[in-house]
Amino acid sequence: MGAGAILPGISSGVLCVIFGLYEPILDSILNFFKSIKKNLSFLFPLLLGIFIGIVILGKVLKYLFFAYPMQIKYTFMGLIIGSIPPIIRHSIKKTAFKPYYLLFTLISFIFGITLVILEKNCTLVPSIIYNFIFLVFSGLIMSAGIVIPGVSSTLILMILGIYESYLAAISTINIYFLFPLGIGIIIGSIILMKLTKVLFEKFYAPTFFSIIGFTLSSIFVLYPGFTFSLNGLISVLCFILGFSIVKTKQDN
Repeated sequence: MGAGAILPGISSGVLCVIFGLYEPILDSILNFFKSIKKNLSFLFPLLLGIFIGIVILGKVLKYLFFAYPMQIKYTFMGLIIGSIPPIIRHSIKKTAFKPYYLLFTLISFIFGITLVILEKNCTLVPSIIYNFIFLVFSGLIMSAGIVIPGVSSTLILMILGIYESYLAAISTINIYFLFPLGIGIIIGSIILMKLTKVLFEKFYAPTFFSIIGFTLSSIFVLYPGFTFSLNGLISVLCFILGFSIVKTKQDN
């Protein structure tokens, strides 16, 4: 999830879905004060991992993506493909499958692909002069990329013109930049999580099938092409590794 907050095209929400954490995280955050000890024991290691992923491993992850782009991208693709069957099984556990559910998948998939096209054709807006209020607003908008699977936070930051400043602030731990951004992210995330929770309660299967569409669209962000070479063979093995990681989790 920390990687999803840094790397272009990788959504934290998709990573939550891949590892079966999306709904448990929503429940744990929104019902935090109903069982503080239980929810804290669940959320603390996740938050610690996110912190490590962003602050400590951020440079390593960026290096791997630039040094071994095909292998890393195929690994993530394997994770995504491997996660789809359990998501489908999970989405119909409360109600029988209905063909029209696929319409929700198609709509969210098209929306996700549109975002992919925008991100690939989006040029970095020159860094602008920002103030406290603007950074809070940016955090509010950025929260969509954290809560909604398949929506890239980096695209939002690129459009707002603060992506480069965001990376610089993370690498130097610039509190004056990160604090107001964090306030916006927290407020926006809570609002979106409450909305998502309502959708789960009222439209459980359609909501999950919409998430499947967003998740599938992420593959088009990652796909780097294929070459019949040693790199291509290693990339296929990385895909199998990613797929196997999800399958092992299911078996356990």
